[in-house]
Amino acid sequence: MDATLKKLEELAGNVWWSWNSDALDLFRTLNPAVFESTGNNPVAALKAASPGILNGPRFGEQLDRVYARFRDYMDAEGPRADAPPVAYFCMEYGIHESLPIYAGGLGILAGDHLKAASDLGLRFTAIGPMVKEGYLLQRFDASGWQVDSYAALSIEDSPLSRAVDSTGIPVVTTIPIGNETVTVGAWKLDVGRSTLYLLDTDLPENSLEIRRITTRLYEDGAALRIQQEMVLGIAGVRILRKLNIPAEVFHLNEGHCSFVTLELLRERLRSGDDLEEAEAWVQSNTVFTTHTPVPAGHDRFDRPLFEVAMGEFIRELGMSIESVLSFGLANGVSADEPFNMTILGLRLSRFANGVSKLNGEVARAQWHHLYGIGDVEGVPIDHVTNGIHIPTWIAPDAKRFVEETCGTLNHRRADESYWSALSGASDEALWELRTTLRRRLVEFARRKSAAASLPQEVRLDPEALTIGFARRMAPYKRALLIFSDLDRARLLFSPTDRPIQLVFAGKAHPRNDMGKSFIQRIVEVSRLPEFSGKVVFLENYDMEIGRMLVSGCDVWLNNPRKPMEASGTSGQKVGVHGGLNLSILDGWWPEGYTGSNGWVIDAGSNTEILQPEMQDRADATELYRLLEQEVIPTFYDRSQNGIPRGWISMIRSAIQSLPAQFSALRMVDEYIMQAYSGLEVESPR
Repeated sequence: MDATLKKLEELAGNVWWSWNSDALDLFRTLNPAVFESTGNNPVAALKAASPGILNGPRFGEQLDRVYARFRDYMDAEGPRADAPPVAYFCMEYGIHESLPIYAGGLGILAGDHLKAASDLGLRFTAIGPMVKEGYLLQRFDASGWQVDSYAALSIEDSPLSRAVDSTGIPVVTTIPIGNETVTVGAWKLDVGRSTLYLLDTDLPENSLEIRRITTRLYEDGAALRIQQEMVLGIAGVRILRKLNIPAEVFHLNEGHCSFVTLELLRERLRSGDDLEEAEAWVQSNTVFTTHTPVPAGHDRFDRPLFEVAMGEFIRELGMSIESVLSFGLANGVSADEPFNMTILGLRLSRFANGVSKLNGEVARAQWHHLYGIGDVEGVPIDHVTNGIHIPTWIAPDAKRFVEETCGTLNHRRADESYWSALSGASDEALWELRTTLRRRLVEFARRKSAAASLPQEVRLDPEALTIGFARRMAPYKRALLIFSDLDRARLLFSPTDRPIQLVFAGKAHPRNDMGKSFIQRIVEVSRLPEFSGKVVFLENYDMEIGRMLVSGCDVWLNNPRKPMEASGTSGQKVGVHGGLNLSILDGWWPEGYTGSNGWVIDAGSNTEILQPEMQDRADATELYRLLEQEVIPTFYDRSQNGIPRGWISMIRSAIQSLPAQFSALRMVDEYIMQAYSGLEVESPR
C-alpha cells in the first residue's frame, strides 16, 4: 500500500496528468463522484480514494503502466535540452479546469507553451500570479443575465506546493509598492519537465489591501493593475534569483509582464554597468510577444499613478523619473501621455513578435511610429503563429483513432508526414469517429445543462449538424452575428430534414455589460419556439467545456471583426477531431485555409476594412449564404449508405493540413530558433 500511495502522490503532484487521459482515468477510478465534482481533480480524488480500489490487483496493474510512462517521460532528456534556459512570464495560465487561474486565450496559449516546452525538454521556468479566486464563476438569473461570483482555490486539494530554497525554507522576496514594502512568496507547480511559479501576496507580513493584489485576474482599476504587474515583473525576477534558477532568455508574454525589463536593468546597474551597457544587456536577453491589435487594449498608466506606485523602485533603480518614463512613451517625456507597458516591452527586447502572420503585420503598422524608419515592413516585429498542445486537447476517441491509423502520437505530432497517413482511413471510419464525438458532446451538454443555473430546454440531436461558438464575449467577436437577421436565421433552423443546432459558451468580463447583454440575447433567442432546444448556452465556460466543444462540433464558427483576432487557437483544436472551420480570414486562419479544409466568410473583409456596421451586415449576409448553399447541403448530401462523401473529403483535408502546422511543438521550436537562440534584432530607442 505504501508503494502504491507513493506512486499515486508523485503522479498527482505533477500535472503531466492533464495531457494524459489514461492518468486521469486512473484517478477517476479512485472516486468518480469526488473527481468530477472537483473539476476532474486527481489530488481530491486521491484523498477520497476507496481502500478497496487501491488494494485491487487490476488497479495496481493500471497504476504500474501509467507510472512507468510517467517516469520514462520525466527521465528522458528531450530534443531541445541544449537550448538556452528560458524564464517565461504571463499574467495567466490555462493548465487544467481544476486550476482556475486563467481567463481566456492568453492563458490557454501560455499553458500550451509550457507543456510543449516540457515535451521538448527545454529548460523552461514560468512565472505568474497566484490568483486564488481566479477569473469568475458564471451563473445566471432568470432573465439570462450573467451573475458573477468567485470561489477560492483549495490549495490543499491541488498539486501546488510552497516554493522552498535548498534548505526547505519557503522562499520570499520584497518589493516596494508606493510607500509599502510588499512581501511576496511563491507556489510551485510541476508541469511535466517544466515548472510554474505562482507569486502570492496573501501573506501575514502584508496589509489586507496588499494581500488582495494577487487574488483575482483582471479586476478593474489602474491602481490595482499596476500593483499586480509590479508583482509579476519585479518580484518575479527576484523570486527566480532567490531560487537560483538560471535564465538566459526572459520571454514576456504581453505587456503585463514588461516590468521584468526594469528589474533586469536595476540588476545590471547595481552590478556596475553604465546605463548604455545595462540597456544593451537587457535587450539582448529579452523576448517580447504582443497579442493586442487594438491601441486601447494595451496597459497604460497615467504619470501621477506611475510615480506613486513606482517611486521607491525608481529610487532603487537610481534613475530619474523622466528617464524611466521615456522607456514607455512614444513621443518622449510628456505630462499628458500615459506610460505604455507594450512600448516598454518593445523598447527593451531583442526580438518582438505578433502571434500570427496577420497579427505581425498589424503590430508593425501599429508601432511603426516608434522606430523612425520609412518602410512599415522594415519594422522589426516578427511573428510566431500560435499553436496548440495536441495531447491536452485531443479527445481520447480521436487519439485512439489517430494512433491506430498513424502510429504513436508523440513528438511526431508536428510532422506533416505523420498526419498524411490518415489518407488511408476509410470514409466510413472517419464518419464513425465524427458521429461518436458529436454524440459525446450532446450527452455532455445535456448533463451540464441539467445541473446549471440557467433554465433552458436542451433537445440536441446527436445526428444533426452541430455548430460551436465559444470564446470571450468581447464585442469584436460578434457572437450575435448569426442572429443579426432573425428571419433568415429562422429559415436555417426550421427544416426537419436538414436540422442544425448551435452550442454557445463564453464569459463576459464582470464590468463588460455589453458582453453580458450579448449572452442575454443568446439566451432570449434560445427560448424562442423556432430555436428552443436547438440553441444552447453552456454556462461557466472552462477547459473541460472547451475540450468537449472542439471535439464534438462539426463546424467551428469564428466571425470576429477583422483584424481584431490576434491568433485564436480554438479553431486549431477542431482539426484533429475532423471538425471544419467556418471563419473570417483573421488570426491564424489565413495561414491554415487551403480552399478545401473549411470555409472563409469573405464579404470584402479580406480585401478592405469597411465601416463596422457595413462590415457586420456584409459578413452576416455571407455567413447566411455559406450556411444555406455550402455548409448545410454538403453535410446532408449522403451516399446510399448514409455517408457524406464531400464532407468527409473536407475532413480528410483538415486533418492532413492543420494539426502539424498548428502544433505547439512547432510554435516553441520557432521561438527557440528565432528568439531564444540569440538572434540580434534592432530595438527602437
